[in-house]
Amino acid sequence: MIRVLLADDQTLVRAAFAMLIGSDPEMEVVGEAATGLEAVALARSARADLVVMDIRMPELDGIEATRRIAADEDLAGVKVLVLTTYDTDDHILDALRAGASGFLVKDTRPAELLAAIRTVAAGDSLLSPGPTARLIARVLSAPSAPAGPGPEALGMLSERECQVLALVARGLNNTGIAESLGLSPLTAKTHVSRIMGKLGARDRAQLVIAAYESGLVVPAGGGAAGN
Repeated sequence: MIRVLLADDQTLVRAAFAMLIGSDPEMEVVGEAATGLEAVALARSARADLVVMDIRMPELDGIEATRRIAADEDLAGVKVLVLTTYDTDDHILDALRAGASGFLVKDTRPAELLAAIRTVAAGDSLLSPGPTARLIARVLSAPSAPAGPGPEALGMLSERECQVLALVARGLNNTGIAESLGLSPLTAKTHVSRIMGKLGARDRAQLVIAAYESGLVVPAGGGAAGN
């Protein structure tokens, strides 16, 4: 059973999501929060497996709430899936840096929401990886984009690891990476884990950020090194 906490300041949005999630026999809604502060408190008290987190909320926004959950050792197993309006919400990059495991577009289809919850709860970090990568690329290509680790960070990685990282940034899962490089899925998973350790990344979402910030993957239609 996947225990889900809903955090959104819109009552109707929470109600709709709660009804949908409650219809799945493998999921249950264990709490609803209207503010970021409530989300952090309920994540602790309700022992949720996953928080569906809106970014724009009163008292404490979803980014800071995500950061507090990710930084709490007692909540190490709690995943955060942020909500975004996609075309207008550049805060998604901050949310991923704060420790979110991915994002959902608010007008996502019901089946996609349930699939996304299963994916993140199972430990896979990115949902709709193509849009995730494009959004990160757009934000990082803006003049005000924050400085990243730089190309020198790639010096810690082997040539094969650079190839794997580039494929992660394109949104491929371990099976897709294995097929692209002629590896077994277990070997691909091992490479991803080692890359996370070398770059200090929490999950695959942060690997995507690192790939763009280091220049391994070029925003706005550019190529990727190692492909």
